[in-house]
Amino acid sequence: MRARHMFLGLFALLIGGLIGLTQIPGNARVPAHELAQARQAQPASPQPVSTYDSPKKLCGWPPPAGVSEAEWENACYACTSMPTTKEASIDGSTMTSHSCDGHYEFRIHVIPGRKNAPGAMRPIMRGGGFGADRKPEVKVGEIPEIAQTLTRYDSAYPFMNEKQVIIGETTIGGRRELQNDEGLFDIMELERLALERASTAREAIKIMGEFATKYGYGDSGECLTVGDPNEVWQFEIFGAGPGENSAVWAAKRIPPGHVGVSANRARIPQLDLKDADNTMASENVYRVAKEMGWWKEGEEFVFHKAYSGPPSFGSTRREWRVLSTLAPSLKLDPWDIDPPFSVKPDKLVSPRDLMKLHRDVYEGTEFDMTRGLIAGPFGNPNRWRESVRPAQGYMGRERMIGVTQCSYCVVLQSRGWLPAWIGGVAWFAEDDPKTSVFFPLYAGNTKVPEAYEIGSRAEFDRRSAWWAFNFAGNWANLNYNAMVREIRQTAEAFEDRFFAEQPKVEQAALAMYKQDPDKARAYISDYSNRAAEDVYNAWWKLADTLVVRYQDFGQYLPGSESAAGSYPKDWLDAVGFGKVRIQQPAAKPPVR
Repeated sequence: MRARHMFLGLFALLIGGLIGLTQIPGNARVPAHELAQARQAQPASPQPVSTYDSPKKLCGWPPPAGVSEAEWENACYACTSMPTTKEASIDGSTMTSHSCDGHYEFRIHVIPGRKNAPGAMRPIMRGGGFGADRKPEVKVGEIPEIAQTLTRYDSAYPFMNEKQVIIGETTIGGRRELQNDEGLFDIMELERLALERASTAREAIKIMGEFATKYGYGDSGECLTVGDPNEVWQFEIFGAGPGENSAVWAAKRIPPGHVGVSANRARIPQLDLKDADNTMASENVYRVAKEMGWWKEGEEFVFHKAYSGPPSFGSTRREWRVLSTLAPSLKLDPWDIDPPFSVKPDKLVSPRDLMKLHRDVYEGTEFDMTRGLIAGPFGNPNRWRESVRPAQGYMGRERMIGVTQCSYCVVLQSRGWLPAWIGGVAWFAEDDPKTSVFFPLYAGNTKVPEAYEIGSRAEFDRRSAWWAFNFAGNWANLNYNAMVREIRQTAEAFEDRFFAEQPKVEQAALAMYKQDPDKARAYISDYSNRAAEDVYNAWWKLADTLVVRYQDFGQYLPGSESAAGSYPKDWLDAVGFGKVRIQQPAAKPPVR
């Protein structure tokens, strides 16, 4: 009987998947007892054998078509986000952020809002997001379109719309038993849909939850930090398993006055569904956990423990770094695998505080990535793949916040005292933020410069802004300490300028808005685009300067002696320099 129930459940799932290729799929339900048996028949996720768990257990295996195993492993520990409430920010803005860590799309596009005819259908797209050199997304279904969509920004992960709804993202993987490839929505498409339709964070979460539940969620576990001028939420979503083409999700509001963090693991703790002001969840949130044997009635229900399993230090160390940096008085333990969901910062938080954290490599701590032989003679925190894996129970290296494989980073602000087109601002940095600069893009922008709309990793292109930052960052690996010092000086000068200009620009835009909103929109679009073009041009000039100044480590160019590279004494001592004794060869014995 058990085998028969499993067969019926899987047969229904197969038929439902085939129908879904040609129709708008609904959430066809298998009877509860058959669903539970089918779920229990799925192979269990193995328990982790070390605190730095294999990414293969986190994201599922094999990787998507066209993505190498190495890139997929990187993607599984990809991205950090820092949601910040308006009561915790220095200027009353709600903030969140997103470092898009891995081989992802880096081009930016403004997708205009549009009017749609009655009865129009919106395609559901799935896949893509890995850049121009990879397979694009494909149509997998349709849903009814709305009469008017909103203008939004698009990149690998969409991040803001014209109503200043803002979204950050991190992959949280979760249990493999929850994967369901028949689900039509992936996380990128859910974000696009929400930003096209939502005017508030709550609306965005409800839209994503509703459509993922109805049409199926076919991605790995994901966390989105979703904000608007008044509040910011942590939204975490998983598939419901092969037996149910739906989704399991929960959302918890970051408490007023607090800052949170997401770093590739589920973080939502207990749920109080009676507290609708601060908690939302799918109707199946308890049922699925119970049917899978991850929770029993009468026990305390902790969402992240039920649906994500044990954490890794690759995640919790970043959580500690963000929370302890903003609230040092709490003296949080870097080895604690269950840090607080959010903290009240000791000082009010600015956008530049979040930018600094996104550049962080644990400097000044016992985990400092600029120290040790692996950092080389010039304190390089960047790490590449290793040829061996550490023994069980040991970590190979720390997973820092600011990583070289970052495609872009964005710090987002939503400010309710300004019109939405002016109040929403995305501080965008192409490539690795450690060697890049954050420049402003306003919610009202109608277009970005062409240099930010083009580019492929497969072809070096001086017309592409991303290549300017990627080239400078890679060149800096030759003499990291010296070159990054020059890069940071250039970046800080630009960021100083942009933050100094911001009040004047916005005051002028607000005055225009009161007379003619469209004129104000054109003004802030022009300003954003000039800022973007200025840093693009400056970075190619900087890159060329670094090539000349550090040729052969700056040893032969007149006037460049200060930039010349020389091995520091402590590094020479550590590698045994000067420890080989010079001896004359012994005299050869006479020939007899």
